[in-house]
Amino acid sequence: MRYNTLGGTGLLVSELCLGTMTFGGRGGFWTQIGRLDQAGADAILARALDRGVNFIDTADVYSGGLSEEITGHAMRNSGRPRTDMVLATKVLGQVGDGPNDRGASRGHIMDAVKASLRRLGTDYIDLYQIHGVDPVTPIEETVRALDDLVRQGHVRYVGVSNWSAWRIMKALGIADRGGYSRFATLQAYYTIAGRDLERELVPLIEAEKLGLMVWSPLAGGLLSGKYDRDGNGPEGSRRATFDFPPVNRDRAFDCIDVMREIAAARGVSVARIALAWLLHQRSVMSVIIGANTVEQLDDNLAATEVELSTEDLARLDAVSALPPEYPGWMLERQGTGRAASRRRGDDR
Repeated sequence: MRYNTLGGTGLLVSELCLGTMTFGGRGGFWTQIGRLDQAGADAILARALDRGVNFIDTADVYSGGLSEEITGHAMRNSGRPRTDMVLATKVLGQVGDGPNDRGASRGHIMDAVKASLRRLGTDYIDLYQIHGVDPVTPIEETVRALDDLVRQGHVRYVGVSNWSAWRIMKALGIADRGGYSRFATLQAYYTIAGRDLERELVPLIEAEKLGLMVWSPLAGGLLSGKYDRDGNGPEGSRRATFDFPPVNRDRAFDCIDVMREIAAARGVSVARIALAWLLHQRSVMSVIIGANTVEQLDDNLAATEVELSTEDLARLDAVSALPPEYPGWMLERQGTGRAASRRRGDDR
């Protein structure tokens, strides 16, 4: 297991992060994602820790808060010191019946962090993330509320998930201008079959030194290699009941065809190749993996042992390349000469 800094901070996190969406399975579609009880979660977390994972991600909405409760108990049941684990959770979604029981307002953030701390059974959260966009609350209000949590010691670092590049940049500007805590991380969807964030978000996080946490790295199981082009897969599989995230299936299966060949040559699963491709991307800080069984977890963890060759990466990049899109193709066309001149100047 390798470790990367949490964005531009000095905190080290494992390149694989244990996601806890499969813990609990209480209410609505959460039952379709996973139904791990406390004993099952204890086993999953213990194995992950034994294999070098020190990063754990949950959210207050997962199974109506039950995931946080189970996660907190599993951490304590592991017998490991709290300082051995970097704990992340998120706030935004509906957690009650009232109009203010969701969002990124100061009021909801202050209420939600106390509830998460209580469910997790800890006195601090390492990384507190805004789970998505609140179109009502001003960004400055959210940024200042998060800064207060850091100053109060409830939270050590803050991050964001599922935001557009312009919104993140605006929040960073507000933080810099006011001397508030900056977002250290972005949690976003990224797979070999869904490389859209490379257009705007990757350049932003590299320029601003944010850490990229990848959610759903197997596209809801589609990239596991267990499905065919007609959508047939294992009986009771997650994609059969919860078809998310949206994927261009033709592009996805073109990628899977190449990954199958690479996986067969190495004697590993297609899922390992999909995860290994992400781990080879320089913009990726940590890839979030979830599991319903220890065996599934072990296969995902083994992706850290897969070293893709230059030829493998070239084949995978070619089959998964994004189609040209404005203004990207124009920026590339106009900037080529200038960049070439700079390289020639460096050579001199």
